[in-house]
Amino acid sequence: MNQTDSYANRELSWLSFNHRVLEEAADESVPLYERIRFLAIYASNLEEFFRVRVASLRKLATLNKAGLKRLDFDPARLIAGIHEVVTRQHHEFEAIFRKSILPQLRQKDIVLYQGEPFPEKHQKEMVHFFKSKILSYLQPLFLDDKKGKAPFLDNDALYLVICLRQKEKPSSADDTVMAYLNIPARQLGRFIRLSPVKGKHYFVCIEDIVRQNLHTIFPGYVVADHYCIKLDRSGELGIEDEYEGDLVQKIKEHLPKRAHGEPTRFQYEECMPAGMLKSLRQNFGLQPEDMVPGGRYLNLDDLMKLPNPLSPRLEYEPMPPIGKRELDATESIFESIRRKDYILHFPYHSYDYVLRFFNEAAIDPCVREVKVTLYRIAANSLIANALISAARNGKKVTVFVEVKARFDEANNLRWAGQMEAAGINIIYSIPGLKVHAKIALVRRITPDGKTQGFAYMGTGNFNERTASIYADDGLFTTHSGIVLELQRVFNHLAGTQPAMKFRHLLVAQFNLQDRFLELLDREIDLARAGKPARIVIKLNNLEEKVMIDKLYQASEAGVQVDLLIRGICCLIPGRKGLSENITVTRIVDRFLEHSRIFWFHNNGREEFYLSSADWMKRNLYKRIEVGFPVYDVTVREELKQMLLLQLEDSQKARHLDASHHSKPASGPGKKRVRAQTDFYEWLKEKESREDQKPEKDRLAAPAGIK
Repeated sequence: MNQTDSYANRELSWLSFNHRVLEEAADESVPLYERIRFLAIYASNLEEFFRVRVASLRKLATLNKAGLKRLDFDPARLIAGIHEVVTRQHHEFEAIFRKSILPQLRQKDIVLYQGEPFPEKHQKEMVHFFKSKILSYLQPLFLDDKKGKAPFLDNDALYLVICLRQKEKPSSADDTVMAYLNIPARQLGRFIRLSPVKGKHYFVCIEDIVRQNLHTIFPGYVVADHYCIKLDRSGELGIEDEYEGDLVQKIKEHLPKRAHGEPTRFQYEECMPAGMLKSLRQNFGLQPEDMVPGGRYLNLDDLMKLPNPLSPRLEYEPMPPIGKRELDATESIFESIRRKDYILHFPYHSYDYVLRFFNEAAIDPCVREVKVTLYRIAANSLIANALISAARNGKKVTVFVEVKARFDEANNLRWAGQMEAAGINIIYSIPGLKVHAKIALVRRITPDGKTQGFAYMGTGNFNERTASIYADDGLFTTHSGIVLELQRVFNHLAGTQPAMKFRHLLVAQFNLQDRFLELLDREIDLARAGKPARIVIKLNNLEEKVMIDKLYQASEAGVQVDLLIRGICCLIPGRKGLSENITVTRIVDRFLEHSRIFWFHNNGREEFYLSSADWMKRNLYKRIEVGFPVYDVTVREELKQMLLLQLEDSQKARHLDASHHSKPASGPGKKRVRAQTDFYEWLKEKESREDQKPEKDRLAAPAGIK
């Protein structure tokens, strides 16, 4: 990174985050199968990075000179830098896998064959599996250099490229031919279990079974060489103008084309001969920047599915979700929310309370209306089913479905169709914008005959699957001001209220960025007046330069700025004269840190906000996001405790320095803190305590907010 710049590069910062994932795979204090999963997460993250970010950079690299001048970076040079970093990380990945993971698996009597000779018993089993299962899926094809045509490679699929010589002809380089062969890992699984021997468990990669039987596939040929390849294709749908035509129909038409996207990464075994590699480039029409060397085994995101015959050993100790005694004790969750606000911290708290919120709304005779935004819907969504039941039970149900959620378009469209068929009013994507807000509103008749709104607002998707692995927060409230403004947001999504003003909510496209800038300016003014000033912000990603510049300004004014940034961070901390009062902490642990929390000291009158929005250009300028205040004293206490633990984490935290290098947070004499497990234990203890805060402390709003 150029030290004269004020911002770190977004892509290189993301690669730094993914390297932090790789560090967890290398950490021998992490259970063995969890380390394997971190390897899989690293590989999966990198694949999406190439399909989305590198694909975009390659488009930029094709701009004319005038277009390139408008950029503040050279796309071609950045792509070269990305490949340099990825190659370095690849060698680290291979070393972790081969020198640490595989030997430790063997120590536990788990053997994953990696190219070594097979005993006769397992050879027979593999031949049987090949002939009875694999053979029906294989489609061998010869490559013809003269015709210049190559077979189509599916995105993210494994293939073998084989160099062959005819048996009856003398050995000559001119007599060799090349063929390629699909590997049916998707259909049959990547890891095939073999019979145990003397108490040891054996597995083999499906491509190794194919390698052992190539002579069966190509009779009349001698197999000279064989190497694994795979191709990643761009994940963009190529919809240029969302303002014209039927957007939903456009997406439906373009989804099948995603599988035919432009190449973004061609992986090959790095021991492949140069001549063979050149021939592949020519056959498949690839560019030098497409070529990325890999190991013998590609697509190692499949490691997520490596069977653990000793389960639950070699995995994390279970952390059963914590219940909320007050919610469990009541017949109706709505009656509990009427009395006080509740915050849920996932996955520490049970997600069942969110499911219960929708399930009860579906059957409660007092509920009249349900509204919700859905961004990434679970494949077998209980929430979507509850909404369908609500509509069939006579409730008025309105669901905003974002069909531009990348890689979830097809699933979202499928659910939208089912909900629409059940009578739900479906509102599809807004042209030119994504709706990323995670909000729900239930309108219910109270015992005194009035209509009351019950709001749920979160930092994470309405998705019960990801709620078990993403660390997010969700708030239940009946605060009248928040409910009123939430109704305005839904009216806007329905197209009935184009202009809106907010006193409580922070809504991107309206007041979210301006309000955050005001809150930052207030801390700056306090610092300049010689009063205590502090800001703690927790985000997934920090990129937007207006917000970064304001944080730099706060640092220069003497405000203590503590940032918890899991992923991309374009701000440079700790630089003299620019950001001396800014710290950046990154935590990668058992759960994916996903919540967005904002804590402003405000001269002791602290304010807390939660939000669906990161500080990225896309979130602040191209999406509908919702941030919301936390008025309940006990809820603020929980958020404060979480943030303090994360800032004190000495086990899984890393601090970024001015050069954007990552340094462990642990040190001699430093208290042992692991934020995720410690917060879980803190919540358990809090729930078990009988003493509760006085009723008068509930819904105590900061001055000026009524």
